[in-house]
Amino acid sequence: MQPTEAAKVERESPSVSHERPWLFAFLIAPDAAIAIGLVSGGLGYILRDEGVHPARVASLVGLLTLPHAIYFLWGPVTDFWMRRRTWLLLAAVVAALILLVAFHQPLLSSSWALALIFLAACIGMVVPSACGGMMGDLRSEGNRRRAGAFYQIGSLAVAAVTTFVLISGSQRFSLSQLGCMVASLVALPALAALATPPQPVIHDQTLRQMALRIKGEFKATFLRRDAIPYTMLVTFPMCSGGMLGLLPELARDYGVSGGQVAWINGIAGALLTSAGAFAASLIPVRVRAPIAFLTAGLANAASLAILALGPMRPAVYFTGTVLFLFTIGACFALFTAVALEFLGGSGKSGSARYAIINSLGNLPVAYMAWVDGRGYALWGPRAMPGADALLSAAAACLLLAYLLLPRRGPSASAN
Repeated sequence: MQPTEAAKVERESPSVSHERPWLFAFLIAPDAAIAIGLVSGGLGYILRDEGVHPARVASLVGLLTLPHAIYFLWGPVTDFWMRRRTWLLLAAVVAALILLVAFHQPLLSSSWALALIFLAACIGMVVPSACGGMMGDLRSEGNRRRAGAFYQIGSLAVAAVTTFVLISGSQRFSLSQLGCMVASLVALPALAALATPPQPVIHDQTLRQMALRIKGEFKATFLRRDAIPYTMLVTFPMCSGGMLGLLPELARDYGVSGGQVAWINGIAGALLTSAGAFAASLIPVRVRAPIAFLTAGLANAASLAILALGPMRPAVYFTGTVLFLFTIGACFALFTAVALEFLGGSGKSGSARYAIINSLGNLPVAYMAWVDGRGYALWGPRAMPGADALLSAAAACLLLAYLLLPRRGPSASAN
C-alpha cells in the first residue's frame, strides 16, 4: 500500500480517532517508576544512606536491572487468557503492593526488601510487553508514531519524578511513607488502561491452530529478508543512549560543578528528552521511521562530537549535553516507531515479538556504555564521547546508504 493510500484509509477509518495514543504516556509509567526511577534512580542513594558500600550498591543495582534484559522470557504471557490492558493493570497493582511491603521493612538494604524489589521489577516488566502488543494493534501509522513518542515522554517524566521523590524525600520521610509514594506512582497511572479502546481477542478452536497462528506471525516478522535491516537498526550503536549515565561522570573534566550536573542531568534533562520525543512525533508519516531514526542518530552523534572536539569548558559541556539530551529523546521515540514497523500487526503474539525486539534494542545501551568507558580509560575524557560519536555516525551512514541507495534485485529486474 502506498503512503498516500494508507493515509487516506486512516482518515476514512472511524476507529483511528478513538485510538488515543496519548494514553501510552500513562500506560508505561508503572515500569518507568520501578525500573528507572527506583532501581536506576533513587535506590542507590538510599542504600548509600543506609551504609552500603558503593561497590555493593553498584552490584545490587546491576542485579535489579536484570529483568529489563530478560523479560522476553515471561512478557509474552500478556498474549494469552486476558486482554493486554487487563494484564497491564493487574501487573501494576501487584507490583505496587509488593513495593509497599518492601518499603515497610526496617532497612531497604535487607535481603528480604531487595528480593521484593526484584520481584516487583519482574512483574513490572509485564507492562512494556503489554504496551508493545497494544501499540501493535494501532491501525494508523501516525498514531503509532505518536504512541511511541508519548510512550517515551511518559517513561522519562515518571522516572524523573520518582527519582526526585526518593532522593529529596529520603531525609524527610520514613521508608514506609516513601513506599506509599512510589506505590502510587506505579499503580495510579495504570488506571489509564481503563480508558483504552477494547483490544481484540483472537480465539482459536484448538491448541494446534493457535500454535500455527503464532508460528506464522513469528515467521512473518523475523524470517523474512526485510528483517535483516530492521535487526541491524535495533542492534547497531547509533541512538543507543549509552552516554546518558556517563555524562555526570564526564562533567568534572569540563569544570562543571555538582549542582550544575544535578540540574542539567536531572529534571532539566527529563524535560529536554521529553521535548525531543515530542518533536519526533511531529515528523510527517511520509518520512519512513527507519530514515527518521537514522537521521536523528546522526544529529545525536554530532552533539557528542561537540564534546569530543570542543574546548573542555563548562559552556561546551552544557551545549553538547543539551543537544545530546534533546536528540536522544527523539531517538528513543523513533526507536519505538522502528520497533513497531518491525513488529507489524500484533495478532496473537504481538507482546512476545515486541519483547524480543525491545530486548535486542537494549543490547547497544550495554555495549556502548562499555565502549565509551574503554575510550576514556585508553585515550582520556575526549575519547568517551568521541568513540560514541564515531561509531554511531558510521553505523547510521552505513544503514542510510543501504536504505536509500537503489538496489537491483529480482523484483527490480522483473519491472
